[in-house]
Amino acid sequence: MSIFSDNIVFLRGQKKLSQHKLAEELILTRSRYVSYEYGAAEPPIEVLVRISKYFNISIDLLVTVDIRKFPLEEMVNLPGNKILLPVVVDPEGNSYIEIVPQKASMGYLKGYSDPEFIESLQKMQLPFLKNGKYRAFLADGDSMPPFADQSIIIGEYVETLEDLKINKEYIFVTKDGITYKTFLKRTQKFVTVSADNSLYEPYNIALEDIAEVWRYVRGILPQDYKPYTLPDEANIKHLVEEAKRSISNLESGILKLN
Repeated sequence: MSIFSDNIVFLRGQKKLSQHKLAEELILTRSRYVSYEYGAAEPPIEVLVRISKYFNISIDLLVTVDIRKFPLEEMVNLPGNKILLPVVVDPEGNSYIEIVPQKASMGYLKGYSDPEFIESLQKMQLPFLKNGKYRAFLADGDSMPPFADQSIIIGEYVETLEDLKINKEYIFVTKDGITYKTFLKRTQKFVTVSADNSLYEPYNIALEDIAEVWRYVRGILPQDYKPYTLPDEANIKHLVEEAKRSISNLESGILKLN
């Protein structure tokens, strides 16, 4: 039997329905429905949509996650039927914050919707962060400037892109990796973001490339972190522009000589 077969058997049991009754509810013959439970046939997309709507569970959850291992009441089924966030709690009902190390970022990009992968991550609790779903990301080297190596950047899950606020900081999980940036604007096809360092130009992230967005809420610096002062960015920018002009003048002079 497939994960899908196991899931619909489980869900039918939760509702205490017979195969015949559920088939009627889904406008299917009993034999056709039974073939799905036994894994003898795969439902077409229109039937998958019907089953998804009936149980109010996303299609990717139905076909990729064994929901018997992760009770539905401990999960957040997110808008758009895109992904699933398991909510792991301690015996007192307090939510854990999973920590995603930078070295596991590629694994996270593949497993962010897999409860088993999320369960395998290290966890912590911060009692002052409540009433939301939080996740922590560990900076490695210069992976998430301006945060120093081994800083922990904590974000609160953003359910829809409509919730993004201009000039606020977010952690964007995209197909290219995990990045900390300031949100500038959104169009129908992309969001525009910028780095803290003004030397870098703002750039666009295609909406289709965004897997998750987390609103920055806290940063935890490493124990031996020592703040340092960067050279004045305005001065650096002036020097860069001067260098560009010098190179341009030099190139013009060479062309005249030729």
